Amino acid sequence: MIKNTLTIAGVDPSGGAGVLADIKVMSALGTYACGIIAALTAQNTQRVSGVKPIDKEFIKLQIDTLFEDVRIDGVKIGMLGDAVTIRTVADGLEKHKPPFIVLDTVMVAKSGDKLLEDSAIKSLREELIPFAQMITPNLPEASELLESMSIATIQEAYKATERLHKLMNQSRESWVLLKGGHSSGSETVDLLFNGDKMIEHVNAKHETKNTHGTGCSLSSAICALQTKYEDVPKATRIAIDYVHEAIENAGLLTVGNGHGPIHHFYNVW
Repeated sequence: MIKNTLTIAGVDPSGGAGVLADIKVMSALGTYACGIIAALTAQNTQRVSGVKPIDKEFIKLQIDTLFEDVRIDGVKIGMLGDAVTIRTVADGLEKHKPPFIVLDTVMVAKSGDKLLEDSAIKSLREELIPFAQMITPNLPEASELLESMSIATIQEAYKATERLHKLMNQSRESWVLLKGGHSSGSETVDLLFNGDKMIEHVNAKHETKNTHGTGCSLSSAICALQTKYEDVPKATRIAIDYVHEAIENAGLLTVGNGHGPIHHFYNVW
């Protein structure tokens, strides 16, 4: 049976991140992808020139209408923009209870432009993270969620991952993937933790400017693969490998003059 996946996120018109990228990833990895629009952006590979939230009642209508008809096997949540949207999405997911939710705690675009209001970080921490079975912050996002904890060494990354896990619902198995792409050095170390076991994923960094949407793509890949395997460590390992291969093949694309997208369909085209 082909699984149905859903992304709830903003729209990046350049297609490198957000709902459009999520749908590409979910499709490339063999699931049927649905999308709910939580925000609009005006952006390209170089900058974000505007962000427009979607009316909360229309977000609610999108969620309710989709779930009343389509079986959803996994949900990825990306850019939500503000506290009202976060609260609306949290309420909708609490109502419909999809079996797996991975939350990409999107705060800043690759260009450095903010995608989440500062006032919304508390809502993200307290109202949405407890609903997720998995969160995938990068190092700067983890520092924000943990109220500016410094994360410069692998020891600090371990401590941050453990603290992030405490923000999640402790009554069920939940996972933190702390992404190490912002660290210094020639390698990335991603930490996967479920409150008991810490798993390190170590990969060489690729020297390229084409890394737009890597976080969106990774969380979407995990969502798609988890619906197929129902095994978070396995889904995460394969998703990380997929994203690294997509980065390695990004040079085949010529999209924009800034941080270009990764090649979501390298394994299909």
